[in-house]
Amino acid sequence: MALPNLLRLIYRNVLVNTDPSTLIILVGLPAMYLIFFGYGFQASIGSGSGYLRFLTPGIMAFQAVMAGTVGGSILWADRRYGMLAQLLSGPFTRLEYLLGIMLTAIVFGLGGAAVMLGIATGLLHAAPGDPVALAEMFGSITLGSIFFGSLMLLLAALVKSNNAYNSIQILLIFVVNFASTVFYSASAGLPIVLRALFAINPLTYVADAVRGAYTGTGTNLDLYQMLLLAGETAVVLVLAVRAYMRANISLE
Repeated sequence: MALPNLLRLIYRNVLVNTDPSTLIILVGLPAMYLIFFGYGFQASIGSGSGYLRFLTPGIMAFQAVMAGTVGGSILWADRRYGMLAQLLSGPFTRLEYLLGIMLTAIVFGLGGAAVMLGIATGLLHAAPGDPVALAEMFGSITLGSIFFGSLMLLLAALVKSNNAYNSIQILLIFVVNFASTVFYSASAGLPIVLRALFAINPLTYVADAVRGAYTGTGTNLDLYQMLLLAGETAVVLVLAVRAYMRANISLE
């Protein structure tokens, strides 16, 4: 029995992004952050396992960014090599292709976060067992994956140069990652410019929500941040869809 078109697209997207070199970037890089930064900074500040517990939900949240790059890269590569034109000449519609990319981003976001949680559980010998907390963590990562998937999709739809696309994507990853609460809290001692970047960075919202659920220290601020992220996601998604629908199906 043939799979529905949407499932076929998701299967195809996952298959082409699970080669060893891609997995090293998507899973290996965050895992190295978790292990090297976790133990390195923990040894420097002498907090027992405190910093590793702080870092774990941040690295889980970072998987939303990595998942977003998957979605953008799929569209960019398919346009560049003519695959999008071939897919749309078959039984697939533009909407199905778009939904396939967004759902693929969610799959990678949740899958990567689950791997990071598994690694941290092995390192800490403990894991959150509250089903509600787990639902909050993975729900926040799902919303983050949609936001960053939409952002990277918008970038892939607008940029026509391979060098420009790669440069902008790498810059976004580093700025979003390090100007957030993934690795450290947004303390009052930070320069005002950095505090402003932390405050408007959507990854901060995801990291705070995941950390609050992971450690059991969530506040109403996490809920407000998630509502704000939901609004931002809706705006970026609409922009991405409009750009994608208007974009040429091939860069050739």
